[in-house]
Amino acid sequence: MKPAEIPELPPGVDDQLAGEGIESLYPPQAEAVEAGLTKGESLVASVPTASGKTLIAELAMLSAIQRGGKALYIVPLRALASEKKTEFERWEEYGISVGVSTGNYESSEEWLASRDIIVATSEKVDSLVRNNAGWIDQLSCVVADEVHLVDDRNRGPTLEVTLAKLRRINPGLQVVALSATVGNAGEIADWLDAELVHSEWRPIDLRMGVHFGNAINFDDGSQREVPVDRSQRQTEALVGDTLDEGGSTLVFVNSRRNAESAAKRQGGVVERRLDDDEKAELQDLAEEIRSVSDTETSDDLADCVENGSAFHHAGLASEHRSLVEDAFRDRLLKVICATPTLAAGVNTPSRRVIIRDWRRYDGEFGGMKPLDVLEIHQMCGRAGRPGLDPYGEAVLLSKDADTMDELFERYVWADPEPVRSKLAAEPALRTHLLATISSGFANSREGLLEFLDATLYATQTGDDGRLSTVTDTVLDYLEANDFIEREDETIRATNIGHTVSRLYLDPMSAAEIIDGLRYAEEDRGKDEQSTGESHRERPAAEPEKVETDGFVSASDLVGDETEDETTETEAESDVDETQPPARPTPLGLYHLVSRTPDMYELYLKSGDRETYTEICYEHEAEFLGRMPSEYEDVAFEDWLSALKTAKLLDDWASEVDEDRITERYGVGPGDIRGKVETADWLLGAAEQLAGTLEFSSTIAVREAKKRIEYGVREELLDLAGVRNVGRKRARRLFEAGIESRADLRNTEKGVVLGALRGRRKTTETILENVGREDPSLDGVDEVETETAAVAREDRESDSGDEHSGDQSSLGDF
Repeated sequence: MKPAEIPELPPGVDDQLAGEGIESLYPPQAEAVEAGLTKGESLVASVPTASGKTLIAELAMLSAIQRGGKALYIVPLRALASEKKTEFERWEEYGISVGVSTGNYESSEEWLASRDIIVATSEKVDSLVRNNAGWIDQLSCVVADEVHLVDDRNRGPTLEVTLAKLRRINPGLQVVALSATVGNAGEIADWLDAELVHSEWRPIDLRMGVHFGNAINFDDGSQREVPVDRSQRQTEALVGDTLDEGGSTLVFVNSRRNAESAAKRQGGVVERRLDDDEKAELQDLAEEIRSVSDTETSDDLADCVENGSAFHHAGLASEHRSLVEDAFRDRLLKVICATPTLAAGVNTPSRRVIIRDWRRYDGEFGGMKPLDVLEIHQMCGRAGRPGLDPYGEAVLLSKDADTMDELFERYVWADPEPVRSKLAAEPALRTHLLATISSGFANSREGLLEFLDATLYATQTGDDGRLSTVTDTVLDYLEANDFIEREDETIRATNIGHTVSRLYLDPMSAAEIIDGLRYAEEDRGKDEQSTGESHRERPAAEPEKVETDGFVSASDLVGDETEDETTETEAESDVDETQPPARPTPLGLYHLVSRTPDMYELYLKSGDRETYTEICYEHEAEFLGRMPSEYEDVAFEDWLSALKTAKLLDDWASEVDEDRITERYGVGPGDIRGKVETADWLLGAAEQLAGTLEFSSTIAVREAKKRIEYGVREELLDLAGVRNVGRKRARRLFEAGIESRADLRNTEKGVVLGALRGRRKTTETILENVGREDPSLDGVDEVETETAAVAREDRESDSGDEHSGDQSSLGDF
């Protein structure tokens, strides 16, 4: 089928496709069109990577727009959203506008109503539905990319419920679901009332095999000789072989540490095959990578990049990952050694994929567990790019014949596992049932079960008993924490329940935050000195709660073992009623949000328990809630893990150097940014909850949030809020005597220029952003103030001191 033969496309689209070299559609694309893709029919496309899934999506969206509709493209990752937006923007010359939305879960993003194609993550789409975005009911086509991720226990339920809600809002909605690896695509199609296009066709040949001895043994029975010298490892031999043919390689390993060490080794293989021009370009790229953050991880990555290799994992900053991915797509970088995160839809094809590690540590399993077939096939699908590679190869590694046979049976010849819904788990249903009630999709138990009957879970199981039992359990929890009210058969969200749903919080996170803020409100105002009781020994003031099947408020989940016999009445007898509640400290607030299910806590390493137990008692009075006893092993260890996470956040907000944070907590720069972003969101939610409940801690929460947002001490909040200033420049300006925005507008320009190390363009931009009447630096020379000079000397003399990092060598963001 030629582009001109595709029905119902906007004028000029067929010419654009022909101009891109598409003379005729790939077989799966043609089959999709014949199944009614451009006429509004729903479709599940289960076709291999590089077989044209994105064009299938574009044809559906463009034809929907031609019919007067609006299209939504749902992606699993923020990075993929940006990539797809850039790809779709080529249609703007045909009058089609594109928007992207991935963050800010509290907004309805009404500006998106003016866009024809909207790209968003499933979490963002879910939040838009909760916030009643007015344009949602205008959608006529929704594309769900990587639909197999409904199987993911963390993100899958959100995608599943979101698709169910969108279909209910728009009964005639066209749903196009895409995936390269769905073992039960027919079941997905049945759920979505969609046609199924299933194909194994690829534009270039992909062969899977196992390297053993001195050869790759392929699934078609052929062999390719790749000898391994005694001084080599299998991976190095295979990478070198690919390079000798002008190809690139992706190497998948099972941990961050292995990715970094493997990239260093591959650099030695790549470097001697680089020409002078490539070396010069790689030097420039390495410098750009070093400028992203002042961390050892950044330097290690830059060192690898100089040799033409790189590592890729979740510990990298997003800017690091983008630079690496772009350079690999341009074939400047020849090898990436990655954890499986890179296989999740990001466009990084290569000539050869090497799966070095097919087992990964799993705590629940209790050891090294084999990866799923689906995950291995996702990695294999990265091999081969049309137009650049004559073929693609995916190779697993084996040291003996028995393992080679096992790998063929387990992965090479195996079909992916069927995708199974994870919706019936309590944590998933907590948030989605509250959202369903709050947004008006159901106002009774029967209505909830009716809505859930439209999910994949109901399609797959037909087990009404299991779903109704979990639903009742979750409803009891929501009622016990005052998020819903039940009267006869009617269920409605309370005011605080609506707020929790709109803020996109797990209700258990909201319960923990509310209970902690209430503790600060009611308990911290008590005169502890007059009672002589410690923070742990006295029971916290408890909110009135519904006695329903054992559900209680969040702080009571700790248990009663640490309580003494003091009654609330007895405790109140010694309270000074005129004393205002104590102001929560930033560390106390960081610890509170770190205790929630929405924050992935840092785990305790060897020796950490003793360290953080000591810190715990030092800061005991700051905690917002009752600390569990050391004898409650699980609860106390969770408390310490939250404390470790809170200390990382406190270091960040105290201007501790990013490199020191990575070393102190054993994390990467990407982990820091992730924790900071999550804490910023949770503290913003805590501020709104405090306001809704009229707690006096609202201002303290807001200031703690701002410090996390900017990564600065309290005195820099005003300056750090100026665009382009950031934590490092704010400190330099403060040290030069410029302590506020007003000072920045009025201080002599030469002093500002001196504080900013003579960077004229940066200084002019900042002066313009702060509202300076004349930001020009024409004829201005930099001036260093006496205080700035002293501060600089102090930083230089203290640079080796373990405790001097609170204000030195600050990262620039």
